[in-house]
Amino acid sequence: MPRRGAARTAKLASLPLGIAGRAVGGWGRRLTGQNADQVSATLSAKAAEQLFEVLGTLKGGAMKFGQALSVFEAAVPDDMAEPYREALTKLQSAAPPMSARQTHRVLAEQLGRSWTGRFAHFDDEPAASASIGQVHRATWHDGREVAVKVQYPGADEALRSDLRQLQRFSRLFQAFVPGTDVKPLLSELAERMDEELDYLSEADHQRAFAKAFEGDPAFLIPRVVASAPKVVVTEWATGTPLAEIIANGDQETRNVAGRLLAEFHYSSPARVHLLHSDPHPGNFMLTADGRLCVIDFGGVAKLPNGIPHHLGEMTRLALDGHSEELMQLLQENGFVREGSELSSDQVLTYLAPFTEPLATPTFHFTRRWMQRQAGRVGDTRGTDFRTGRSLNLPPEYLMIHRVTAGSTGILCQLGADIPARGIVERWQPGFAI
Repeated sequence: MPRRGAARTAKLASLPLGIAGRAVGGWGRRLTGQNADQVSATLSAKAAEQLFEVLGTLKGGAMKFGQALSVFEAAVPDDMAEPYREALTKLQSAAPPMSARQTHRVLAEQLGRSWTGRFAHFDDEPAASASIGQVHRATWHDGREVAVKVQYPGADEALRSDLRQLQRFSRLFQAFVPGTDVKPLLSELAERMDEELDYLSEADHQRAFAKAFEGDPAFLIPRVVASAPKVVVTEWATGTPLAEIIANGDQETRNVAGRLLAEFHYSSPARVHLLHSDPHPGNFMLTADGRLCVIDFGGVAKLPNGIPHHLGEMTRLALDGHSEELMQLLQENGFVREGSELSSDQVLTYLAPFTEPLATPTFHFTRRWMQRQAGRVGDTRGTDFRTGRSLNLPPEYLMIHRVTAGSTGILCQLGADIPARGIVERWQPGFAI
């Protein structure tokens, strides 16, 4: 992993500079008579290829940012999205690996010089590579198949460097996912940085989830076998990654995956008092017996009191069209900026479309629906955009909002038809009448 800040900054800067350079070349080709659509398609494909190459090679915060963006690609208009969709999806579960020698060095530092004695077999070829670590398949000394997650040397330095530089370039990166506010996303990633790097904390979170969901016929949380600050060993699990279901799954499989994802998202705060806060498809699989397997707990929000009751109340009021009561509750809980001249009807017009999935017993999540919502609130000429700028998201709701938006993005990528209303009625405090 490249560690030096100057080298990593140059790599990241090459993305917007490369796009600008190709745009100039594209204009030249148009002037010589080449078809404009063909030129645009070529430019998009090359930009997407560079996006994967740079973010994937750098790993660290750069790749983490790409993974976070990947769940929002459903909001991008279809005529722009296809090249980036493929590049961002690849970032969910693949990146160039580190060498076996480096891997052995980290294992010796974390598990002791005799670390090999703890395994009956260890596969030096990584099974998966991600933003700050890679996963190896192995056999524990007692015969259990295990997954060994090893953090890249220098991941802490790289993560800090990347996030500083990405924040500087936030406006330029906005072009990759129109309708998504990149700057708050980067700020949140920076705030979660230490948690992402601490594998001991990750192991504790996974143990809590595994205990709460143990024996559940709908979910599989692999148990933790051993942990250290930069290595975590868990039981091995196999299944079909959500990214593969998004690409090739039949409708029934999409519906099952979507329903279980929504159930996991909404039930976890009540069952574990924790919220899995890294919702991208690379962290979820569907097992052969139909369970949702969750395999990464590096990002988790602590919710000792579960999801706030007021959030369910506000959702219900928006769904039922009670604008005056909704406005009062929003103001009492800090959701409306001081000095704002918003009317209750403006707020209801802004929020009500987001509750559409709860208006009927089942809802079909689609990219078109998400594109419509993103276009509506992101149109700088529209009333909804101005309304949105007068609203405020209190800090305690930021993670909940981001995870809900990310999970919704995955549901739209799946094109899932799910009983969202029943799930929310069961698990969202304050929603049920």
